[in-house]
Amino acid sequence: MAAPRDPPRSSAAALPARCGLALRPAHYQALLEGRGELPFLELTAENHLQPGDPAGGLLESLRAERPFTLHCVGMSLGGSDPLDLEHLRKLRALSDRLEPALVSDHLSWSVLDGTHYHDLLPLPYLEEVVAHVAERVLRAQDALGRRIALENVSGYARFAESELAEHEFLAAVAERADCQILLDLNNVFVSAANLGFPAEAYVDSLPPGRVVQLHVAGHEPSGTQLLDTHGAPVADQVWRLFERAVARFGALPTVLERDRAIPPLGALCDEARKADAILARVVTRAG
Repeated sequence: MAAPRDPPRSSAAALPARCGLALRPAHYQALLEGRGELPFLELTAENHLQPGDPAGGLLESLRAERPFTLHCVGMSLGGSDPLDLEHLRKLRALSDRLEPALVSDHLSWSVLDGTHYHDLLPLPYLEEVVAHVAERVLRAQDALGRRIALENVSGYARFAESELAEHEFLAAVAERADCQILLDLNNVFVSAANLGFPAEAYVDSLPPGRVVQLHVAGHEPSGTQLLDTHGAPVADQVWRLFERAVARFGALPTVLERDRAIPPLGALCDEARKADAILARVVTRAG
């Protein structure tokens, strides 16, 4: 099954090489009032699939002003349950309506025997799992009518039977499914700290042609581990890893995510400008 071509007006290349924000209800009013100069917004797709979505009118207004990306959490692309075709149908309808520049989901699973665990659960990094996930990604792309991007998730434990490093697994699935990669630098840093591998080597090993978007977010310590909470400012170490990624992959559209202890929109825009400054330096050097 061949990967679908991106429809016109639906390509990450159409996004500016700047930092947008993940859209959260706490900022709806400020955005409606025109506060915050934002190049694009990332929408959590599953929050807007229900009939009569109360935020539907807001989305139409915001979409008229700037591009969107759709970030999904419910495809369960690594799962063993059959793909939820009704869920994919709803995602496609939302995508067709909002014409996002990118649709993404996670390299993980979240459904087993019909039970939704509402978490991004890890996979064993095996060649047979590469084939399994890639086949599901191909079918999801076919249902959505477009290529998608896969995001790496934060790791807290590793399957003993894993044969591949995480970055090898991610690259292999992307190659087999001919999909793209959304590289989350905070997730890389958290996983590296928890599982004991060099975060820099992870970034340096991914194929530049596959990585089309970057994420940054905050984490917090919990005992001997780091937790990907999206509840704190981006750490200095993650900013340094972001700089390394931009040097390798070029100036890519970036999203700043915040889900807990959400500050006013202006404070997040100030943090996003740190990413903009790094991206601008790369564009200046390239020019």
